[in-house]
Amino acid sequence: MRPLGALFLAALLTGAAAPWPDEPSRTCFFQMLSGGDSFFCRGDLEVIYPELGDVGCSYIPKCHQYRERISREWGSPRVRYPQADKNKKYVLMLVDPDAPSRANPRSRFWRHWLVTDIPGANLRTGDVKGHVLTDYVRPTPPPRSGYHRYQLLLHEQPEHEAITLSPEERISLGSWAMESFVKQFQLGPPVASTQFLTKHHQD
Repeated sequence: MRPLGALFLAALLTGAAAPWPDEPSRTCFFQMLSGGDSFFCRGDLEVIYPELGDVGCSYIPKCHQYRERISREWGSPRVRYPQADKNKKYVLMLVDPDAPSRANPRSRFWRHWLVTDIPGANLRTGDVKGHVLTDYVRPTPPPRSGYHRYQLLLHEQPEHEAITLSPEERISLGSWAMESFVKQFQLGPPVASTQFLTKHHQD
């Protein structure tokens, strides 16, 4: 996680003026999450996109078209967990609990990425290689739907547990019963989690 002081200094060096995520494109300041949204960030899980670096527990700023690029250009991020056990495997989920909006999340959880059998050694370097159950889907909040939380959850995978999606789950990404999935495969609570917030790039 990048230190807030370093972010402020970087903003000053690039000519940034005000620390808010919706300032015009000349401003580039990474506002960290606060209050209840920050409590979700546990375990030092890093989510690394090109140019942005680790976006965990922060808003995606509008400057330099970052919101548009994360929605239309960049592929899956590097996900790094320095404390990963080299002898264990992990399950990584990326979901949007705010589909189609945080005020009316009737399609939660929207599944954006699901990878199982990730070796702990790979997670230490941010190399997410495993069995992909859901290909990475870029964050694409609908217009005028406000900020969406994009939540990453990392679970230890039980030994000898073959994890799959049902035919119904494979058909649709939306309204995924994530809690039932976790319970079915006895994943337990996540060992680490984080989230970033973004909204439609034209809002």
